[in-house]
Amino acid sequence: MRVERSVMPAPHVQLGGLLGQALDASRRGRLFHFIEGPGSDAIRLFDIDVAATNTAGDWYGEHAGKWLWAASRAASQAASRSGDEALVQRVHAVADHLCAQQRPDGYLGTYAESHRFMVKQPPKAHTWDGAPSVRTWDIWVHSYLVLGLLEAHRHFAQPRWLDAARRIGELCLHTLRQGDITITELGNHHGLSATVLLDPAMELHAATGEQRWLDLALLIVDQADREPALGLLTQVCGTADASEIATGKAYQLAWMLVGLAKLQRATQRADLLQGLQRLWTNIRDHHLSLGGGPYGGIASRSRETFNPAGVFNPGAYVETCSTLAWMQLNRELLAITGEARFAEEIERSAYNDLLAAAAPDGHDWCYYTYANGRRVHTTTWRCCKSSGAMALQLLPELACRASGLREVTVDLHGPFSADVQLDGAAPLRVQQHGAYPFDGQLVIELTPPQPLHFTLRLRVPSWATGATLLTPDGAPTPVTPGRHAVVDRLWAAGDRVELHLPMPVLAHRRANANVQVSIAPEGGEVRQTVLHDEYVAVTRGPLVYAAGLIDGFKPNECVHLPALDVEDTAAWTQVIEGDSEGPTLRLSFPGRPPIDMVPAYRAGGREHGAWRVTWLQRAPSSHTADTADKFP
Repeated sequence: MRVERSVMPAPHVQLGGLLGQALDASRRGRLFHFIEGPGSDAIRLFDIDVAATNTAGDWYGEHAGKWLWAASRAASQAASRSGDEALVQRVHAVADHLCAQQRPDGYLGTYAESHRFMVKQPPKAHTWDGAPSVRTWDIWVHSYLVLGLLEAHRHFAQPRWLDAARRIGELCLHTLRQGDITITELGNHHGLSATVLLDPAMELHAATGEQRWLDLALLIVDQADREPALGLLTQVCGTADASEIATGKAYQLAWMLVGLAKLQRATQRADLLQGLQRLWTNIRDHHLSLGGGPYGGIASRSRETFNPAGVFNPGAYVETCSTLAWMQLNRELLAITGEARFAEEIERSAYNDLLAAAAPDGHDWCYYTYANGRRVHTTTWRCCKSSGAMALQLLPELACRASGLREVTVDLHGPFSADVQLDGAAPLRVQQHGAYPFDGQLVIELTPPQPLHFTLRLRVPSWATGATLLTPDGAPTPVTPGRHAVVDRLWAAGDRVELHLPMPVLAHRRANANVQVSIAPEGGEVRQTVLHDEYVAVTRGPLVYAAGLIDGFKPNECVHLPALDVEDTAAWTQVIEGDSEGPTLRLSFPGRPPIDMVPAYRAGGREHGAWRVTWLQRAPSSHTADTADKFP
C-alpha cells in the first residue's frame, strides 16, 4: 500500500513579495548557472573515470542531489507559469547522465572502489568530530541523490530515475544487512551523518509503497541505537539535550529527525512522536537564534554544533544548512499534527535567517549567519549555497494547501496566488494580498468555480495579540494567537476574508552568563556569578530588526536601558514608515543619538562584507546581577 506523502503538494502556488522575489532570483541565479548540464564540475565528479581515482571526495557530491531536488521543483513551477523549458531540459540531461554512471551493483557515488561505503576500512581512532578512520561522505551523497532523483521523477515521471533511486536503496539495504559495518564507520559525528539515510529510505517507501524501504529505515534506527557513541533512539526518546546527541551537530541531527518524523507517520508509533516533540521543544527553547535558525559555535566542540543549553552569545553561528533541516523538520511535524506552531517556525526562519543568508542575485549565499557579525558570501563548493536554494523551494507548498477533502489551510503569510484541488471539485483559486511581513493587514480572496462548501483555516501568529478576522458573514471577531482561525461556510466567487494582525514592537532579552557552582566544606551548594552580560533585541511582527555598523564604525554597542523600561517598548522605540522595504525602528536611549534599525535580513546592506548588529548590550548601570534568573 502506498504511503501518503508528507505534505499534499500544491504545484500551482506562486509566491509574491519578499519570498517570491527570493525564489525567482534563486531560479535565475544558483539553479540556472551552478549546474548547466552533464559537463558541469558538480556532475563530472560522478563520471566513472573521475570517481575511479578519488579517495578524498568529502561532501562535494551532495550538490548533485540537492540541485536535482530544488531545480525539479523550480523547473516545474517555471514551466507551468511561463513555458520556460530551459531548466526542465537541464534537469532531464543531468538526471539521465547520472543514471548512466550507475554501476551494476547500484553504486552512484564519487569515490574510488577502495573507499566506497560498502568496503570496511582499517580500524583507527576517530577524530575530534567523530569522523571514521577514512573520511567518507558516501552514504550522505547517496542520500541526496535518492532525494533528487525521486523529486525529479515526481515532477516529470521518468521511470528510469525512480529505478536508479531504488537501486541505490537496494545497495544500502544489502550493505547494512551484512552486519560488519557499523553506523559509526559510515559517517562522521559518531555516525550521525549516516543516519540521514532515514529520509531517503522513507521517501522511497512513500514513492513505491514497498515494505523493504520501511525495513531499511527500521534497520538504520536499530543499528544507530545500538551504537554506544550514538544511542540514537534512546537519546531522542529520553531526556538528552540536543547538544548531547553524538557531537551535537545541528545539521545532521535535524536532518535525521526529518527521517524519523517520516518513519513516525508511516508507523504511527507514539514513542517516536513523543520523542520528536520533546527534542523539537528543546531545540526551539534553547538552540535557536532570534531569527529562527539553529545556532552554535560558542562553548561547543565546533562552530556547527549546538551549544550546551542555556549558553548564549550574540556572535554565535547559524549554518544555512541547519536552517534548511530545521524548516524540513517543522514541515514534517506540521504534516503529522497540523499545529500552527510548526508553521510559525518555518515562517520565522524564512523571513529572517534564510533571507539574511541569501544575496539578492540568487546565486551567492552565506555559509554562516550571525545576529552580530559580518556578512560573508561563501565559496562555490560550500554546502550552504545548495541548501539555501532547497529551503526556498519548500515554501510554495506550505503557503496554501488542501489539508483535507474539504479543507484549505493558509500557513505562510505574504502575497501569493494558488490553485488548490479539493476532492471532487475543479481547482479553487486562493489569493492573499497585502504588504506582509511589513504590515499585518491581509486579505484572502477565494474564487471557487461554483459555490462550494469547505473550511478555510488561517494561521494566526503567536505574537499577534489582539488579532481579528472579518468574514463575509459579519463584523470583525477576535481570533486566538498561535492557533488557526477556522471559517466553515458556503463560498462563492469573490468572497474574501480580512485578517488583521497587530504588529507591536517586542523586546527580547538574553544574558551571556557564567555561574559557577561548588560545594562548600561545610556542605551545601555555593553559586557565584562570574559573568553576566545582558542584551536586548527587538522584533516587529515576524521580522527581527538590526542595525548596520553602529554610528558607522562600531560592530557592537552598549546602551543605557533601566530594567523597568525594557518591556515598555513604546518608551524607547518609534516606528518610522518607510518604502516597499518596510518601516524603520528608531531606538532612543539616554546619553546617545538614536539608533535606526531595519529588518535584519537587509541590515547593513546585502553585499559581501556588510555588518549586522541585532543584540545591543545593556550598560552595567541598567541592570544588576540579581536579575540573572529572569533571563533565559
